[in-house]
Amino acid sequence: MTFADRIGRLDEADHAPLYRQLQRALRDAITTKVLAPDDALPAERDMAEEFSVSRITVRKALDGLVNEGLLTRRQGAGTFVAARVEKSFSKISSFSEDMISRGRTPHSVWLNKSEGSVTPEESLTLGLSPGAPVYRFHRIRYADNAPMALEYATVPAFALPSPDSVKTSLYEALEKTGHRPARALQRLRAVLLTTDQAELMGLSPRDPALLIERRGFLPDGRTVEVTQSFYRGDAYDFVAELTL
Repeated sequence: MTFADRIGRLDEADHAPLYRQLQRALRDAITTKVLAPDDALPAERDMAEEFSVSRITVRKALDGLVNEGLLTRRQGAGTFVAARVEKSFSKISSFSEDMISRGRTPHSVWLNKSEGSVTPEESLTLGLSPGAPVYRFHRIRYADNAPMALEYATVPAFALPSPDSVKTSLYEALEKTGHRPARALQRLRAVLLTTDQAELMGLSPRDPALLIERRGFLPDGRTVEVTQSFYRGDAYDFVAELTL
């Protein structure tokens, strides 16, 4: 079965512009799950041949769906159905726990695990004395095979035996030593990815992202974690339940 047969061919009797017809067919295929999250679309050239339209028509149709958040482009890989993930603000959970609870398979590509001394800014945030030892963890977080976030975490050295004690989940490692955060403060803001950040995530420079800054606290009030996570804006929704 061809891709055109799978999502439905364009109707010659339809007087709507061809790019709108193609958009409609793709949108319907996504909403009815004919196309699943993370499904790859054929190359624009191949789609143009299948639907007997120009590549400009295909590009215009895809651009509209990318803007709607239904499709996403990955640099060097092609166009894919967007796989959005909802992250709740009401519960302290790790990235790995979030992904597993949604039936996704999390994994990380480590950029850096290191030991160092607290910086002046970190000393204020973590409440540590100047020169206190800390561990730093930088990595790309994936859901299945899709890059979802860049994560930069700093943890006081008293909370872990060594940087290598973190295998997949930072919170799992902290829990083993009795230093998992009991509460946290989070701040969310919209940012644009830098060239280096975009390259690591297979996106384009200045693509939108959501920056989550988190401070995790132990029951005695000590700060045990400071994390900056840059989540791709086309794949993540953050939700919070509000009550009176």
